Amino acid sequence: MKKSHGPSLKATPIPLKWCPICKGKAVTKRVFHELLCTECHASGWVSAETGEPLPVEILVTQLGLMLNIYQQRIITLERDWPRVSSAADQYSQNNRRGAGGTNYTGD
Repeated sequence: MKKSHGPSLKATPIPLKWCPICKGKAVTKRVFHELLCTECHASGWVSAETGEPLPVEILVTQLGLMLNIYQQRIITLERDWPRVSSAADQYSQNNRRGAGGTNYTGD
């Protein structure tokens, strides 16, 4: 167990889950209109451990941390994903669908 005094020097993500009242949509549907969800401060997220809404100051920090984490995941997925060629690239390459394995363009 590590001993420490004072607040943490790094912001750590708190596990969050969708609000059970608004189901993560940040609004609750009424008969004729939608109202902002008061249970989650209209964010759609609550603490996964307690189910209680986070204070707005902490919520903003946690949502920013979540955004950074997911943006990094998207960047790595895009980097690892194979590049899709454009229509012009496909048109100029040999697709071996023509007679005798020649290029067929459909023209």
